[in-house]
Amino acid sequence: MISFTRISKQYGRQILFVDASFQLNPGDKVGLVGPNGSGKTTLFRMIVGEESPDEGDVSVPRKMTVGYFRQDVEEMSGRSVLDEAIAGSGRLGDLHHELEALQQAMADPGQAGDLDRILARFGEVQEEYEHAGGYGLEAQAREVLEGLGFDAERIDGDVGALSGGWKMRVGMARVLLGRPDVLLMDEPTNHLDIESIIWLEGFLKSLPAALLMTSHDREFMNRVVTKIAEIDGGEITVYAGDYDFYERERAIRETNREAAYARQQSMLAKEQRFIDRFAAHAAKAAQVQSRVKALDKIERIELPKRRKVVTFEFRSPPRSGDQVAVLKDVSKAYGRRVVHDHLSATIRRGERWCVMGKNGAGKTTLLRMVAGVLRPDTGEVAIGASVRLGYFAQQALDVLDPNLTIEEQLQKEFAQESVGTLRSLAGAFQFSGDDTDKKIRALSGGEKTRLVMAIMLLNPPNFLVLDEPTNHLDLATKEMLIESLRNFEGTLLFVSHDRAFLRALSNRVIELGGESGTDAEPHLYPGSYVEYVARTGHEAPGVHA
Repeated sequence: MISFTRISKQYGRQILFVDASFQLNPGDKVGLVGPNGSGKTTLFRMIVGEESPDEGDVSVPRKMTVGYFRQDVEEMSGRSVLDEAIAGSGRLGDLHHELEALQQAMADPGQAGDLDRILARFGEVQEEYEHAGGYGLEAQAREVLEGLGFDAERIDGDVGALSGGWKMRVGMARVLLGRPDVLLMDEPTNHLDIESIIWLEGFLKSLPAALLMTSHDREFMNRVVTKIAEIDGGEITVYAGDYDFYERERAIRETNREAAYARQQSMLAKEQRFIDRFAAHAAKAAQVQSRVKALDKIERIELPKRRKVVTFEFRSPPRSGDQVAVLKDVSKAYGRRVVHDHLSATIRRGERWCVMGKNGAGKTTLLRMVAGVLRPDTGEVAIGASVRLGYFAQQALDVLDPNLTIEEQLQKEFAQESVGTLRSLAGAFQFSGDDTDKKIRALSGGEKTRLVMAIMLLNPPNFLVLDEPTNHLDLATKEMLIESLRNFEGTLLFVSHDRAFLRALSNRVIELGGESGTDAEPHLYPGSYVEYVARTGHEAPGVHA
């Protein structure tokens, strides 16, 4: 199918691939992993012809269709969401819109003289469209858009009115509707909620197409892929299994390689001692020369590269009172849409509440009211005694000064801390070496998220309110964050679409919209997310396994 044969690629001094080979076969579901900057996006771009290797060959069959979902969203306006999704869905989308244009032309009196040609073309397009299953396209488009979280009103609404995250979902729908032979997906879960992620898992598993994707969502990878292709040190290594298998197998290979390295070093040292001892002995000259030549021919085993993980001892927060937050008969509406109706709940010290709910159920609204950045229409939100609250939302990234470097921002926030402490903190959030000299304006969304979390957790508040804290975080940083919060001695209230995060940290669940996702009454579960799933039989409201 698609093959990379002995490819090499570098940008200036940065070497991405050295004599690397890889093959994507029909029906393969492959997760592409590797450190930031290892060449994952470059591999995608070589498949679609946007880049070429410096050496070697990339072979993509000519008639093969390739769909590529990427993070940068092109401009969308002037159409409904449905039409925009159909428009970019490949040949069927083109035929769909040509049929619409021809129908308008047939009804246009100004084109009456050209009617024979229009009718002839309409017949040709209609035949191809019908033969390719086009008359089911609109229904398919609605099904995909609903799966990605769009309600009927949004599907028929103006695509130009959507936020960047929702436009990203439209872009994904276009790629999925195209039903390509090969699907390339760069971080598909970044802007999805848990309900949409679960739907996408099922959709991708049922696709006959080959899939090559990157993802920072371990659970998603485990459920979708059957192979892992790791890019590291210029090489591409394939593991036949899911992400958990890859981690186990990689650890075994590293252990075996370390043992082989130790054995070889012992043997080399022994041979070198013999050479050094008898180098001046004429009687042993032949043996010495023989061993010198033998040593020169031995291929040296290198120690496996260990990814550097910086540990940081986060400080304990001050103790709060027993009642951390109390919501009494809280109601909130946006126009006619009632989001919360007389909601009451008490959050106590040491509890870790995860908030579940379908799109529009009011998860972020609830967090904003607790954090004090939004007032309820009626009712009261009371924060308890000795509570110091820290609130993380995507808007929290705006508190960073774009003109400062990472190191300067940390020094501004913590003028009393030593440079060593601040560098250790930065390192724990994957900023090492020259990274701390980067200007904040040049940081990606994930890098900004890491920096804000670092600032929040150096001297942590005793009540953390977190809205999708793992968005854009890579797996290493996400696991470090989970471990830090697992040992956090304060109280948590959070929304997350990451099931590893939910399982590791929650001991209470508030489900907005109830089990169906549309009930008026919220359900409060006095147990963890794991117990919630076992009790309800689903991983998110209204989504049944």
